Amino acid sequence: MRVALIAGARPNFVKLAPVRKALSARTGVTPVIVHTGQHYDDAMSASFFRDLEIPEPDVDLGVGSASHAVQTARIMSAFDAYLDEQDVDLVVVVGDVNSTLACSVTAAKRDIPVAHVEAGLRSFDWAMPEEINRVVTDAVSSVLLTPSRDAGENLLKEGREKDSIFLVGNVMVDSLDRFIGKARDAGDVLSGLGADSSLAGGCYALLTLHRPGNVDDPGALSGFLSAVEGVAERTPVVYPVHPRTRRMLEASGLLERAEGIRRLTMTGPMTYLDFIALESRARLVLTDSGGVQEETTVLGVPCLTLRKNTERPITVTEGTNRVVGTDPGDIVRAALAALDAPAPQGRRPELWDGQASERVADVLTTWLGEGAD
Repeated sequence: MRVALIAGARPNFVKLAPVRKALSARTGVTPVIVHTGQHYDDAMSASFFRDLEIPEPDVDLGVGSASHAVQTARIMSAFDAYLDEQDVDLVVVVGDVNSTLACSVTAAKRDIPVAHVEAGLRSFDWAMPEEINRVVTDAVSSVLLTPSRDAGENLLKEGREKDSIFLVGNVMVDSLDRFIGKARDAGDVLSGLGADSSLAGGCYALLTLHRPGNVDDPGALSGFLSAVEGVAERTPVVYPVHPRTRRMLEASGLLERAEGIRRLTMTGPMTYLDFIALESRARLVLTDSGGVQEETTVLGVPCLTLRKNTERPITVTEGTNRVVGTDPGDIVRAALAALDAPAPQGRRPELWDGQASERVADVLTTWLGEGAD
């Protein structure tokens, strides 16, 4: 059975790696990596393949950057052409990026079954492009592999059949558990940044910010810089800047202001190993990333989500995450309170045990076998 594993952006690579490894060990299953090229440079793509020990993609569609509509259309066209030439028994998509949506819809229209890893997550915020990607992908998927019970409940409320939903846990945790030791042993990432010595010993906050709703509006972006200025008065802040955000800082004339914030260390995108090493040692993380909410929960690091909602509520109810919104004053107050308080005593949610990819492989090989019969 030939299984196409779709990878497009950095979060996909982290989730894909353990699934590919687990499927490769199963008799009668041939996993094929299809890289759409949504993220394509070394820092955003190739370094993740090296760090996560993923083989070179079997095919690279090379779509590159573009608007949501153009990028999605390019991926659909390129993947459709690939399916013209290759027999595929199952398409496996992960997460909620444009590649996830484009390849799932393309496969479904060809009557090729789709399995969605990380199905059922919902922010209930239709202003998020990722929410549209999630809902549409789940609607056309035959196999829905969920990371938590609330995700399965969301799918049932949307009318999906119970026997198509499988609780498997969080595959991102599999990668984190496998590589965190290697990341911590790889050397001090802070020294490589030429960072202030006051960052040593975890006396810093880590910031990530990239979602369109947060960075595309110059007013909103300026507000986040105000929040960073407030937090940096208390503790140093390290900020690996997403290429999209850097472009927006430049276009809005805010880059010089950002670079002038005292005790803010701005870097380029980091490799996976460097980022999780930095994340694991941070005193506090401020983010708009869903994956980072999950990683901080597992690592036991306090996390403030700079959004009005989260599609991962389990990181709040059971983990170390708190949703604080986008108001600069609220962010600063929450950050100072978190820095003054003991680290939250979160716990790993159910089945976030580093074995989720094995459960994914079990479900998919059984499902493929039943289909063949």
